[in-house]
Amino acid sequence: MAGRTIPIRRAGNRDNLFMGGDRELVMFSGLLAGALIFSAQDMRATVFGVCLWFGALFVFRLMAKSDPKLRYVYLRSRRYKKYYPPRSTPFRDNTNTQGRQYQ
Repeated sequence: MAGRTIPIRRAGNRDNLFMGGDRELVMFSGLLAGALIFSAQDMRATVFGVCLWFGALFVFRLMAKSDPKLRYVYLRSRRYKKYYPPRSTPFRDNTNTQGRQYQ
């Protein structure tokens, strides 16, 4: 007897992107650029804010094209330790000389 197949629709399984980049990063960079433009009210600040917005949008689109969940991967990698000593299993008991070698 053949198993029942259920199709997974793309619309219900898409990544949360906005303007081609990560939604939160794109909106936050737009907020920063807008705050810079409206708080400074200067032509140089306006040009810099617009350049900042389009530069950030370009970078976020590249990130999303590479991996839509790249922000989460980066944040998870920041939580990791800087160094993991080589062990065959987490339950291995090292001697004192082995422990001092990796500190």
